[in-house]
Amino acid sequence: MKSNLLILLLFPLFLACEFDKPDSEVVFPKLISEGMVVQREMPIKIWGRGIPNEKIRASIAGAVGSSKVLPDSTWSVSLPPLLAGGPFELQVNLQTIKDVYVGDVWLAGGQSNMEWPLKQGVIGAEAEFANADFPMIRFFKVEKDYSVIEKKDVRNGSWKVANSDNLPDFSAVAWFFAKQNHLEKNVPVGIIESNWGGTPAEGWTEAKVLADIDDRSYTEESKKVIADSVKWMEILAENEIRREKRDQLVIRPDSLLAGEVSSTGYNDSNWRSVSLPDGNPLEHIAWVRKKFNLTSVGEATLTFPFIDQMAYIYVNGIQVHYKNWGEPVPDLTIPADILRKGQNVLTIRAINTWNNRPAIGRKDQMYLTQNGKKISLEGTWTYSNDIVEPQLPLVEFHNMKPGFMFNAMIAPLTNYAIKGAIWYQGEGNAGRHEEYRELFSAMITNWRVRWNIGDFPFLFVQLANFMERKEPQPESNWAFLREAQRQTLELPATGMATIIDIGEAEDIHPRNKKDVGERLWLQAKKVAFGEKILASGPVFQEVKQDGNVLTLTYAEVGEGLKLSAGDEVKGFILEDAEGQFEVVTGVISGEDEVKITIPEGIVPIGIRYAWADNPEVNLVNELNLPAVPFKADL
Repeated sequence: MKSNLLILLLFPLFLACEFDKPDSEVVFPKLISEGMVVQREMPIKIWGRGIPNEKIRASIAGAVGSSKVLPDSTWSVSLPPLLAGGPFELQVNLQTIKDVYVGDVWLAGGQSNMEWPLKQGVIGAEAEFANADFPMIRFFKVEKDYSVIEKKDVRNGSWKVANSDNLPDFSAVAWFFAKQNHLEKNVPVGIIESNWGGTPAEGWTEAKVLADIDDRSYTEESKKVIADSVKWMEILAENEIRREKRDQLVIRPDSLLAGEVSSTGYNDSNWRSVSLPDGNPLEHIAWVRKKFNLTSVGEATLTFPFIDQMAYIYVNGIQVHYKNWGEPVPDLTIPADILRKGQNVLTIRAINTWNNRPAIGRKDQMYLTQNGKKISLEGTWTYSNDIVEPQLPLVEFHNMKPGFMFNAMIAPLTNYAIKGAIWYQGEGNAGRHEEYRELFSAMITNWRVRWNIGDFPFLFVQLANFMERKEPQPESNWAFLREAQRQTLELPATGMATIIDIGEAEDIHPRNKKDVGERLWLQAKKVAFGEKILASGPVFQEVKQDGNVLTLTYAEVGEGLKLSAGDEVKGFILEDAEGQFEVVTGVISGEDEVKITIPEGIVPIGIRYAWADNPEVNLVNELNLPAVPFKADL
């Protein structure tokens, strides 16, 4: 009885056929709204709900179509293709949707690196904000959602124009891509953002497609999802209640409570002692306090860049900063009137909604500076995760289940014609790289089938370099995942942007998004628009052995191979029959060849390039695009 009540209370979250209650003549899904961009030179589908048997007539820029509302209250109208232009008005019966443009529409999907907004420390973002006046570029951000059954409309979202108010929240990768599309093709551009940080590809693929793939980690789970949809509705309803409770707990704390807990006079004797940054055993809503002494009163600077994820920072009971997800903490100027001679206290309220385990501080990055003197904040802190506030309820990431995000964040979009998709994902599948090629290919094919507009261009980003540099690293999960991505290029109308040169060792979210977006655009020019251009870094073609010399031949070199640094080609490893690996270097020989001398005593059976989490590489082409990682037998 309880479970049934939960489903009834939260049924709108899972409803598969409603947009809104059809109490007016026509009701539209959220995508079809003011400010929209529709795909040029393709039939334009308009759909919604209405009163059964009523006639529907739609028109825009001289294109006209009509239909009738079906008995189930749904309707759709197909309008003939239009050339780029606008703004136009879309008229459907007596309703008018204004400010409609016709141009190129792209779906921007994937994980957090696609989701990452310009405002979160992206290199060059300030220059974009200063020139944010692009009325013909529009973004639609699909609100995060998931469901065990397909929905007909997204939970929320609206079209936003690229101006100074909205641009900071746009996906940085998608923005740099869209801007080039607009400037070079001189057409309006619409980006539909549908992404979710930390998610695997199976969550974005129909469960019934995955259930037909044998012997994979997601196969049996996909079958259970299909077979037990009612049970899953109960589970999701209960989880949604816990999520709402959690979200209420993590928002801004009660100001009186926070002022008391962060004051110098607060008694924290019942709190635990922890050593930071060592260990970081924090959980739930973590309150931590660190007392420090000053010999004089005066302005000071707090350096404390790393807190994962969100945090409220207080000094002597006064809030001095709020850190949002994805943002580093800047150096904070602490005014003299907040500080006092003698004992002071720094208090941090930290929350991590990803795994309920916040982390605070890094070695040599936790200190206060006053009058040129550095005061370390490392060492013993007091800590509470239940004395001040209740512990967070456990919220499961059911959105990652096979098909769940597809049902709520992709399926409702498939009536809307697009030019293609740009995709940045793979981190969430790196631990299961052996199945990624098949999974990723299945996802792309699944989307193409559901959109029913042919093999639309699907352009994706290969994983960046990340983590500690190790050589050799033949078992790198990230290297294997990159290889699976490369192999996916066997599908028609696909393109890959290689970014093995612009990642960051200590941050899975590199802040150089401009190069990522613009490299995707190069792929779009070639794959989507048919331009005969150099769009990739050097691509390995073949290797030949002559005695102790290997000769590697490359395509996509332009005017020739070159080095971004140094005088030898770095990044190669050789494998022998015993499974041992040797780091070797090469030299550029001619326009498109690299020669490697095999060290004495090695009989290689295979060669790999850029085969590590964070390889050191320097081979580029005339556009300074990096060579694509590869693995080949000899």
